[in-house]
Amino acid sequence: MQSLTTGTLAKAAGLGIETVRYYERRGLLPVPARKPSGYRAYPETAVRRLRFIKRSQELGFTLSEVKELLALWENPETDRSNLRAKALAKVSDIESRINDLTKVRAQLLELSANCKGKGTTKECPIMLALCE
Repeated sequence: MQSLTTGTLAKAAGLGIETVRYYERRGLLPVPARKPSGYRAYPETAVRRLRFIKRSQELGFTLSEVKELLALWENPETDRSNLRAKALAKVSDIESRINDLTKVRAQLLELSANCKGKGTTKECPIMLALCE
């Protein structure tokens, strides 16, 4: 099996070199062996792992949650219900954030509608609401 340098690994996974190093420091990517030159020598399987991390983040999982997902992935005996529960919990979290953002959006639209966009900020309804 061929080993990959940090740069080659990062490129293959669609990430930056510093991101790969960061994931290694956070324990998401195992510390690789070193070549005699001192360069890191990642196994080819690290590409799939990094793609897993990247996709998990794209779906809204935090790095702590990604670490938990990786633990499930690495244990072939893990029951699917654990993974399903984590996915449904993330959906619930996202729905809650959508509700919060919808309320914030409505408030900002109302404030913006009350502001004519002319004059100083001292008497602006948006500024006055922020100072309350």
